[in-house]
Amino acid sequence: MEFSCTGPVIEWRGPAPFWFLAIPPEESEDIKEAARGLEYWGQVAVEVRIGQTDFRTALFPREGCYLLPLRVAVRRAAGIEPGDRVTASMTLAERRV
Repeated sequence: MEFSCTGPVIEWRGPAPFWFLAIPPEESEDIKEAARGLEYWGQVAVEVRIGQTDFRTALFPREGCYLLPLRVAVRRAAGIEPGDRVTASMTLAERRV
């Protein structure tokens, strides 16, 4: 099942800075429903396309929504900065064991 969403890029500063695309609540709810049985520890494996860049990652649950981690290579390829609004297309993927 494919999903598309547009949301803000946020920065979380832990021991190292991490950037995420915040998935809006409505899309997060749709993903959660479609991912029943595919999630692991609350995470959902997805194949993602942002611009011309394809990658595989897992969505992280946070306060009732999901966060999509943005790797450095993806951010550089798409010129993404914190605060930007980014559109991502995602397909649910089976988790790798």
